[in-house]
Amino acid sequence: MDITSFWHKHKASWAELEQLVERFTRQPRHIRATDIDRLTQLYKKTSAHLAYVRSYHPADEITLYLNQLVLRAHNLAYKQRIGSWQQLKHFFGSYLMGLVHKRMSFIGVAALLFIIGGISGFAAVMVDPLNLYYVLPQGMAEQIDPSRLGEGHDSLDNPVISTMIMTNNIKVAMLAFVSGITFGIVPIYLLLFNGLLVGALAAVYYQADSSYAFWAYILPHGVIELTAIFIAGGAGLHMGYRLLVPGRYARRYQFLEAAKESAHLLLATIPLLFIAGIIEGYITPSSLSLEAKYIVAIGTLLLLIAWYLLGYRPDSHKASLDLISK
Repeated sequence: MDITSFWHKHKASWAELEQLVERFTRQPRHIRATDIDRLTQLYKKTSAHLAYVRSYHPADEITLYLNQLVLRAHNLAYKQRIGSWQQLKHFFGSYLMGLVHKRMSFIGVAALLFIIGGISGFAAVMVDPLNLYYVLPQGMAEQIDPSRLGEGHDSLDNPVISTMIMTNNIKVAMLAFVSGITFGIVPIYLLLFNGLLVGALAAVYYQADSSYAFWAYILPHGVIELTAIFIAGGAGLHMGYRLLVPGRYARRYQFLEAAKESAHLLLATIPLLFIAGIIEGYITPSSLSLEAKYIVAIGTLLLLIAWYLLGYRPDSHKASLDLISK
């Protein structure tokens, strides 16, 4: 193909790449996920064109033009790749919220399983208080005393307690994720069982007319903690689903794709569990009034909703991380 025909055939895509490079340089805050994908595609395509003209028309001015254009696009891509703040902002913003939206059905099922377990535990203890000894782990039921709720917190080593809580919660989230390989059976059990425990405890404090105080000690950290558990549980359920229902592609491929997405969701739960652990270690056992603790709980809920609404964009889950995660 002569150089003139080559120019007319591809000049539109080169012009589009040049415009994108200008936008990335001048208006980085207005770049969308689809723009990142498009820049990646055009950069690769134009690089191939440059290789062609270098081979057959090394002295032509088009070769010089393409060389400069590809260099600018390459420098921009490299700059985006090493920008750790941009990586985190994109991952925990539009990309992650798009992924949460994409897997909302599995996260919803995880929440539903927990609620079913909670209702079952509550009903079992309400029917017969002795059922508490069958629901709770051995030795735990004897330690439950609604009249002593909130006692002894002044003597707690808050940093140690907070660290222990965070470590335990992260272990539960990782187990809910990794156990997805059991075709979703273990995540289902974990969600039902944890719901059963909370429901049984809620029934005990309800019978003692202490529900208001009980939920004041549960919700400040529980809103964030349960959100993280539901996300991790939903990730595990999605992995199990892809093992059972691979769809049109090979089972191994579908499972690996589901595992990659689920791993990203699991990463999202770590900062949530970190925050929940701090709240549970410092705010939950504090001398704050019950009303103040409810305000904290409502605040965490509103922050989670704002995170989702501000981060989610309809096209975010389609965006690749080619430019910012390599």
